[in-house]
Amino acid sequence: MGQRRSGDTMSKLTFELLRLEKTVPLTISRGTSTHAEIFWLRWSEEGAEGWGEAVPFAVDERPQPMAAIVAAFEQHRTWLEAMSAWEREAIERRLRKVDTPSAFIAAVNQALYDWMGKRVEQPVSRLLGLGEKSGALTFATVGISSPEDAVLRVKKWRAAHDVRAFKVKLGSRAGVEADKAMFAAVRAVVPTDFRMSVDANGGWTSATAVSMAAWLAGQGVDHIEQPLPRGLEHELGAVQADSPLPIFVDESCRTVADLPALVGKVSGINIKLMKCGGLDGALRLLHAARAHGMRILVGCYGSSALGNGCALTLAPLVDRVDLDSHLNLKDDPFGGWTLKEGLLAPTASPGFGISHAKHSL
Repeated sequence: MGQRRSGDTMSKLTFELLRLEKTVPLTISRGTSTHAEIFWLRWSEEGAEGWGEAVPFAVDERPQPMAAIVAAFEQHRTWLEAMSAWEREAIERRLRKVDTPSAFIAAVNQALYDWMGKRVEQPVSRLLGLGEKSGALTFATVGISSPEDAVLRVKKWRAAHDVRAFKVKLGSRAGVEADKAMFAAVRAVVPTDFRMSVDANGGWTSATAVSMAAWLAGQGVDHIEQPLPRGLEHELGAVQADSPLPIFVDESCRTVADLPALVGKVSGINIKLMKCGGLDGALRLLHAARAHGMRILVGCYGSSALGNGCALTLAPLVDRVDLDSHLNLKDDPFGGWTLKEGLLAPTASPGFGISHAKHSL
């Protein structure tokens, strides 16, 4: 499979590395980030070009830095260019067989879907049978900071974009009282009809998580994400049992292989394309989680509009959307999506409908 006949047009793969400054640095329990690193993959074949994105991430003992993503491109480029974009499943299977970084697999998978949509001149959402959607409410993130800076961040978000929901990062190294003070300050300036959630990024103990869940339940919070560090999944069931709020996990769930250990212990999971290896990996994880009655959040790392445009395709299938990272970039070169009344909405253009400041669709 994948062998071309003599005279067939070959695929061509290229990439560019982008370093994009964040409008406001983001601080979570594990540290602070000031820039987004973007690996922009371009797959050309049969007169069409598909685009995919990978971003570095580190949630456990298996970090995926940009160097590993670029190394994967160099390692696999030759045989990938001998394949056709129509062979998406075979390509993914071969990449996974040799333990390729999931972020690189995600970039390839997105590029192949984008290529297919452009090749047949249809949006990917329509090819997946998802029809048209006017938009999805997306959370805007407020990182760990002082109460005063957190209030300023809310005001900056609202001045720059029409956001209608906020995710507040907690798990401060200063302790639970600092978390409460910061959240209370944010709550005081966010309209009561806006949706709010909390993400501790594994910064709490079980006792703290239960205590905070009880307190946050009276603050109009929608759900709590990743209260405990990855590796303490065996404690999540007790936390959820004592929590009046739904508990979602992020770092504790990379792929469908992590799901069995979470069934019955949490209310939902956060699916990210970089963790699960792209749209196909996300769909497998999503449907498996649904079979166990779980709720689904689709999120992101430091993605541009290119990567978040792909993830937004899942919006009709999930309960919550947290795709705001591109909105916090000073000069995101990618576009094609709109945010109005809090709703992030796609275009009806072929593929994922993403444009670039210097490159047309």
